[in-house]
Amino acid sequence: MADSEFSVPELAGLRNSLLTEGVDFRAAAEMLQLFLAGRGYGVSRDEARDAVSRVGLSGCSVEAIQRELSRIALVQ
Repeated sequence: MADSEFSVPELAGLRNSLLTEGVDFRAAAEMLQLFLAGRGYGVSRDEARDAVSRVGLSGCSVEAIQRELSRIALVQ
């Protein structure tokens, strides 16, 4: 993905949703996929799962979510 960033309110909402999912990595990965798809980006299922794992290890901060989304998002 280019240097595009998502808004802080969008990322905070996604973060809250991810925290609600807890340790259900499959549901959290699907949430990332849906978030990106709703904004015109694609992402592989495996990349989304890996990103969820990295976000969790980073304390699920908004910055970690932004970094991972920027890394995995594919322009469609």
